[in-house]
Amino acid sequence: MALTVFLQQARRGGKQVTIATFATLGRQFSTYGRAYKQASDDDVQNLSKVYASAEEAVKDIPSGSTLMVGGFGLCGIPENLIGALKQRANDCKDLTVVSNNAGVDDFGLGQLLRTKQIKRMISSYVGENKEFERQYLSGELEVELTPQGTLAERVRAGGAGIPAFFTPTAYGTEVQTGELAIKYDAEGKVLIRSKPREVREFNGRKYIMEEAITGDYSLVKAWKGDAYGNLVFKGSAMNFNPVMAKGSKNTIAEVEEIVPVGSLRPEDIHLPGIFVKRIIQGKSYEKRIERLTLTEDKPVGVIGNSTPEKDEAARRREKIVRRAAKEFKNGMYVNLGIGMPMLASNYLEKGVAVHLQSENGILGFGPFPKPGEQDPDLINAGKETITLLPGASLFSSDDSFAMIRGSHVDLTILGALQVSAKGDLANWIIPRKMVKGMGGAMDLVASPGTRVVVTMEHVAKGGKHKILSDCSLPLTGVGCVDRIITDLCVFDVKDGGLELTELMEDVSLDEVKRSTGADFKVSPNLIQN
Repeated sequence: MALTVFLQQARRGGKQVTIATFATLGRQFSTYGRAYKQASDDDVQNLSKVYASAEEAVKDIPSGSTLMVGGFGLCGIPENLIGALKQRANDCKDLTVVSNNAGVDDFGLGQLLRTKQIKRMISSYVGENKEFERQYLSGELEVELTPQGTLAERVRAGGAGIPAFFTPTAYGTEVQTGELAIKYDAEGKVLIRSKPREVREFNGRKYIMEEAITGDYSLVKAWKGDAYGNLVFKGSAMNFNPVMAKGSKNTIAEVEEIVPVGSLRPEDIHLPGIFVKRIIQGKSYEKRIERLTLTEDKPVGVIGNSTPEKDEAARRREKIVRRAAKEFKNGMYVNLGIGMPMLASNYLEKGVAVHLQSENGILGFGPFPKPGEQDPDLINAGKETITLLPGASLFSSDDSFAMIRGSHVDLTILGALQVSAKGDLANWIIPRKMVKGMGGAMDLVASPGTRVVVTMEHVAKGGKHKILSDCSLPLTGVGCVDRIITDLCVFDVKDGGLELTELMEDVSLDEVKRSTGADFKVSPNLIQN
């Protein structure tokens, strides 16, 4: 489709403006904006924050500093600034780094872990970074795991001069009780634990107090910027970058392009230059994609070579996914977890359309891209490449969790390691064995107006129960689950107990009883699918 643009100067209301007329397929529409003067060379020179290189910009960061670092996974990370810090491995150590995660073993902040420059990480997610997990479990690294939305809000509050705030997120978990291990010794004994949180009740609901975080320096990445430090972000690479930039008074920004002052329209600037102290143009960008995910014509759950065991597992997952898709109602705002929950969006019933929200700052994302169309600046919360639908919007991580905490999301579907008969959820850690981090799950299940549905296989390997009277693993949320969908059945959580409402095809009541580690009632309107 051809689009023709006509520009002309005019005066409206006594002001000089530029009128843009757009023409396409016989239709025209116009817009106008004030014509802004270009800054003089003297002004730019006197007010410029541009540094010649990343090495020059970070050369005075001392050991022991607290660094706020933008990015989500590998998307929107300040590659060049991290690389410059790595070169200072001998004289820039004992750093406390505040970042959602720490990249991967050999890229992003993972490089600073390998050079042992980081003393403590304040993060929400360990993810697939094996070195991060190894250093934490072996006692080499202090790790303060924090719910993702709480992390964003603690940093936002610090930058806004607010010392503390109350949130429903993580009430009833080890975050609230102060039982999280921050540092182990080499034998696995806990040397440092987290601090218990103050609890207060507002309007009949429990909240915990979280203290703000501020840093000595911030390292962030943007798409474009000018010499005054005004920044524009691209795609989901916005994520944590704006809030991290506000979290210290010494923000160093790297951009792909430094543009002339005045060339960015004021209304298009995402982060004003007041928050930026130094700016550099990155020499090069790898923009590594953590999980390249493409649109393929394969059955749900089948990847690569098929075997009878894999086929059976795929059939079980598809059964769960198809049932989960029935939870969608037209017009809902929905947040979907990694794996089966995300796949449920492929099975929307006819006449149903929903808005998909992602914690890293996207509303209205669509299918995975076709081969060759992937964009490293467009990923979902599972670090998978995605596309955007018409009407989509992009925003920062702190805004994303304002939507979530404020109960603007109608439905969240996520996986679980365990669920209790009371609706307690555990899905983020197996102590001393698996440390993934809670990510945004604690925030998602804490919103009173959001319906929480769990999708999971009914039993673990070896037939071990996953639905229990009480969870044995550390909790993600207390009494937060509304419905459980498994390959055997559907349970609703009602009045502090389980009610069996549906049986999957060819599944008997006796099989569900054998496979469930908790008592349950059978609905008088039990459905056999």
